[in-house]
Amino acid sequence: MLKKEEILLLVYFIAIIFLLVLFVVVFFMAFQRRKNKFLKERYEAEKRYQKELADSQIEIQEQTLKNIAWELHDNVGQLLSVANIQLNVLINSVPETYHNQIKETKSVVQETVQEIRSLSKVLNNDVVLKNGLLKSLEVELDRFNRLEYLKASLKISGDIVPLNNASEIIIFRILQEFFSNVTKHAKASRLFVHIDYKEKTLEIAAEDDGIGFDTSQKTDSSGMETMNSRAQLLNAEISIMSEIGKGTRLFIKYPYKKFND
Repeated sequence: MLKKEEILLLVYFIAIIFLLVLFVVVFFMAFQRRKNKFLKERYEAEKRYQKELADSQIEIQEQTLKNIAWELHDNVGQLLSVANIQLNVLINSVPETYHNQIKETKSVVQETVQEIRSLSKVLNNDVVLKNGLLKSLEVELDRFNRLEYLKASLKISGDIVPLNNASEIIIFRILQEFFSNVTKHAKASRLFVHIDYKEKTLEIAAEDDGIGFDTSQKTDSSGMETMNSRAQLLNAEISIMSEIGKGTRLFIKYPYKKFND
């Protein structure tokens, strides 16, 4: 049998081993917590940086569009108006055989002035803010119909939920980018937009009947990147579905209850 002193020594030894193991475990857990906290803070910092970068890019783009809108409306529009006045003067000083040609030219100039004014409205974010998302979409789609780019239509479902100004601008710009791709590349004859106000989310679908494309192939499209970055600012889901010969569909799901503060 072990002596009392040996038993006590064994107990002390076991206690020391236990305390040492406990210390190692606690130290490891504390180290892991600090590591996880550091990684989380680093991730949050990176996320804030990316958001600030995206915000800055969007702000620059919006200011650029506003400047273009001002130039179109104030400078180009005024020059065309002056040209129209000059045609009015000219028609009274030329032989009558040229009157029809001058009148046709006047009509083209007037239509161009109207188109520039309409275009400046959808480029200027101040006007978009004033008109709101739905009215701005109507103006944009009406422009397509008027110029006969394609036949565009808009459907609105559910009880309309007011969105904050920033969200309306960003959503409109996403759709505008999609419309731009449709008119440039899709060779479509129809464009359909469905705005569906659900209980917790705003769901938007925009689709064309154009040539489509293979989504499995990576592209360097800046338009796609712009749409994705804008959607991230809203914490919105965005997806683009397309097949060759079957058109393209854009889908946006925006949780306005959570992010419409």
